[in-house]
Order: sequence, then structure tokens, then C-alpha cells
Amino acid sequence: MTQRPADPYRTPDDRDVAGRVADAEIDARGDEANGVAEEAAPAPDLEQVEAERDQYLDALQRLKAEFDNYRKRNDRERQTIATGATREVVRGLLPVMDNLERAVAALGDQGVQIVAGLEMVRGQLAGLLAGHGVEEIPAEGEQFDPTVHEAIASTPSPEHEEGTVIQVIEKGYRQADHVLRPTRVVIASRPNG
Repeated sequence: MTQRPADPYRTPDDRDVAGRVADAEIDARGDEANGVAEEAAPAPDLEQVEAERDQYLDALQRLKAEFDNYRKRNDRERQTIATGATREVVRGLLPVMDNLERAVAALGDQGVQIVAGLEMVRGQLAGLLAGHGVEEIPAEGEQFDPTVHEAIASTPSPEHEEGTVIQVIEKGYRQADHVLRPTRVVIASRPNG
């Protein structure tokens, strides 16, 4: 009798498993032949299945709404952080702008080329700030507004109405509705007497 060569890829455990599966199939066929069939599990009630479906749908809709709210909140927070960072950079640039304007004013007509160069740098910085939505707060000749102006002095002035800004000490700037720095001003008061 010739022996078949052993399959190098099958282990003894594999042959045992294959044999056990074949035996189980034979037993199952034998039980069916003897009339011992497994009783089918009762079908779930249609109403119960619909109720479960509705519960899963409701849970899914709630999860979707929660995720949308999370995404929107995350976008708002990211925008707030970005806007805050931009405002801090702009606040740091405002004194540079002031110093450039003072340098141009101090030089006057001396060194026309220097004044032109400084004016060019000032204009470039002003353009950069305007590109980020920064604008100067109008003040001179305007009625004092404590939300955008900071009064540092008042001077009696017969030609101006009381509370009118008569001199700007330091320019103020805003970005959208946010005041980056209030305009420091001198306002007119009633003349004494």
C-alpha cells in the first residue's frame, strides 16, 4: 500500500479541525433525516423592529446635530483666536506708525529724500494695516464719543461747541467694530466767565 506524501502546509491540528467539521456536517444531516430539525427562532415582531429602527434613526440624527454644533463652535473658536492674534500684531505696529509720522513731521523740509523715504514706509505700513481692516478713528472736529475717544484734557474754547474734539494727541484705530486703541484727544469746554 502506498502512502500519500504529507502536505507540508497542513499541520496535524488542521487535519483534526477538518475531520471535526466533516463529522459535524454528517451529524447534522443525520439529525435532519431522523426528523430532529432545529426549530427556527421566532421572527421578531414588525412593530418592535420599527421601534428599534426609529430609535437608531433618532440617535443618528442627534449625533449628526451634535457633530454639526461641535464643528460650528470649533470654527467660531478658531476664528476668534485668529482675530485676536491679528489684533495683537496690529497693536504692536501702531506705535511704529506713530513714530514714522512723527519723524516725517519733525524733518519737515530738511532732507527731502529722507522725508520721501519715510513717507513711503509710512504709506506701506498704512496699506498693510488697511489690508487687515484697520482704520483710523475720525476725531478732530467730531463730537466726543467715549467709546472711541479718550479725553486727556479739556480747554475752554468760545469758537467750539462744548464736547467737540479740538486736538488729537494720539490717533486711534479700530478693526471692524473692535477699538484697538482709542484716540487721545483734547475737548472743548465752556469758556470761564
